[in-house]
Amino acid sequence: MQELDLVIHNSAGLHARPARVLVDLAKQFKSTISIRAGSKRVNAKSMIALLTLGVVCGQAIQIEINGEDETAAAEAIVTAVHEGLGEGHGTPAANSVNDALAAARNGHANLNGHAKLETNVAVADPPPAPTRAEPLKAGATIQGIAGAPGIAVGTILRYERARIEITHRFSGVDNELQRLQAALTTAQQQLVALREQVLLRADASEAAIFDVHRDILADPALLDAVHSAIAAGQGAEVAWQNVINQQANAIAQLDDALLAERSSDIRDVGDRVLRLLVGAEASTLEAHWAKVKQPMIVVAYDLTPSETAAFDPAKVLGFCTAVGGPNAHTAILARALGLPAVISAGPSVLELATGTEVILDGTAGTLLISPAAEAIAAAKTAQQQEREHQALAMRSANQPATTLDGQHIEVVANIGGLSEAQQATTLGADGVGLLRTEFLFLERTQAPTEDEQFVTYREIAQAMGDAPVIVRTLDIGGDKPLPYLALPAEENPFLGERGIRLCLAHPELLQTQLRAILRAASFGRLRIMFPMIADAGELRAAKAEIERIRNELQLAPIEIGIMIEVPSAALMTDILAAEVDFFSIGTNDLTQYTLAMDRTHPTLAAQADGLHPAVLRLIARTVEAAHAAGKWVGVCGELGADPQAVPILVGLGVDELSVSVPAIPTVKAQIRALNFAQCQTSARRALACATAAEVRQGAFDQ
Repeated sequence: MQELDLVIHNSAGLHARPARVLVDLAKQFKSTISIRAGSKRVNAKSMIALLTLGVVCGQAIQIEINGEDETAAAEAIVTAVHEGLGEGHGTPAANSVNDALAAARNGHANLNGHAKLETNVAVADPPPAPTRAEPLKAGATIQGIAGAPGIAVGTILRYERARIEITHRFSGVDNELQRLQAALTTAQQQLVALREQVLLRADASEAAIFDVHRDILADPALLDAVHSAIAAGQGAEVAWQNVINQQANAIAQLDDALLAERSSDIRDVGDRVLRLLVGAEASTLEAHWAKVKQPMIVVAYDLTPSETAAFDPAKVLGFCTAVGGPNAHTAILARALGLPAVISAGPSVLELATGTEVILDGTAGTLLISPAAEAIAAAKTAQQQEREHQALAMRSANQPATTLDGQHIEVVANIGGLSEAQQATTLGADGVGLLRTEFLFLERTQAPTEDEQFVTYREIAQAMGDAPVIVRTLDIGGDKPLPYLALPAEENPFLGERGIRLCLAHPELLQTQLRAILRAASFGRLRIMFPMIADAGELRAAKAEIERIRNELQLAPIEIGIMIEVPSAALMTDILAAEVDFFSIGTNDLTQYTLAMDRTHPTLAAQADGLHPAVLRLIARTVEAAHAAGKWVGVCGELGADPQAVPILVGLGVDELSVSVPAIPTVKAQIRALNFAQCQTSARRALACATAAEVRQGAFDQ
């Protein structure tokens, strides 16, 4: 047995994200791993159980590891805690780290010796306590907590979550387990889609909230408890609801406010599955919005992360909740999505009726009720000043992204639907470099029809006008299951049947999608791009489908490109260039395949850096081969919006950067401040580096 004494110095303790890193790491080992804090011991492979420990900054934990790979597990855990569990490196003395690793390696020889590792991370100030609300009257101000900055002026929409009624009766253990598994599978698919939706409007760190939700769905302690309850004769709904309530209550009662706030995530996940089990609507928000004709300010007892992420920015001006905390995922999402929010305003806000006029100040944490005309005028003046400030920053968004010495770069958008296309046009996008079509296929029980797809592609093409739109064919696989495809479980789905491989194996999916795209192409400037191409054989098979359908429908030729995200394709670009019109480099996958590092791995993600010289050399090779054949190259991974990467990519000769919609003005402004000749020098220096760290330490300097 390996025994470790570690001290957690993450500023917020073992809250959801570092806990997820630790849980994911523990799951990689066959050994049993338990963690003790105080008198409580839990399974280290259970997210919920780990959260219930309530470990805060500076608290000691004891870890016991027993099994065939216990030494490797101990080393990995020591290293992960030292590196901050995904939240940055601590600065322990070198001898402490070495002693801890040595103790882990020699656990059998020293069962009574405990390796102690302490990291030094600043402690965050605790959130302020909410003040008591003032009596409700015209001109009164309710003081809450600042959740997300910004001012909203409008009328209230009072939101109450519909109660979920359980009427199903127990129908046998096997049937109840099957019903539960079906609901869990659909819930996982919904969370994948929700993560992708958030990723289009916010950073990956905010979208990762829904990775935590997916982990909760797969939590072994949670599922064991539900299965046991079903085996004892409870229906799936009752068993699920009881266990969720028990787990959420256990976390809500923790002394640490931040950790206690995570109970809302468990309840959010619980409600999602329960609604699926009883056949209820996924959300009651739509029913509320049907009552109103204008954007409003939502007032609720609380909001879940799922509800917040699903807000339509055209309908929600901001929101105010009676409870909650500034570090809850709902508040984090509000800040990421640019929604003004006041939280923990107290129960008196629930007395406000729909239609009450208010001024919500998310910066000050106040809600002004039935304000006087002067207050409304002042708030609108403040809003106007903020808009003018933003307009000044974005005024040049529609100007070309041309360097100081005349090198032009196209800056286009990564989108996942019509609303993002419309937003991209207002933010100066030169087109769409990546239309992710997966949103059409997820969260449904059967594949979208040809006509459904055609309408969507046509609307997006028309929204973009004369600007080009690159439509990526379905990029799905074992990591993103579809209920209507009988896909076998894969040990490593990222090396299995995904992208073009899956579509060629299920030609009906590919053929239907290609017909829809080709039909919509006459309404704009659509291009087709195939994902995960590994060699010319896959490309030719996919192109043959296009030609067959195009001839059948008697339609004009269309530009065809491929994503360069598999190293074999990057190494074969001199051959592939003769068969396509363009390349688009997917730096996310290219990086993980080149470095053999999963970019979501809890301890390797920071090293899976797209600025690694090996990745940059593949990009340089791709650009060189494409330009030699008279073809152009884009980049559509996260690297395209990385301020340190942009000068290097420009210097390597990349012709197009495809980035998230909000990043477009910033990237264009950065390019206009660059000198292309200096970028080329930076790129050459980067290619000569040995590590990504060396590149980031200076090769990009201008």
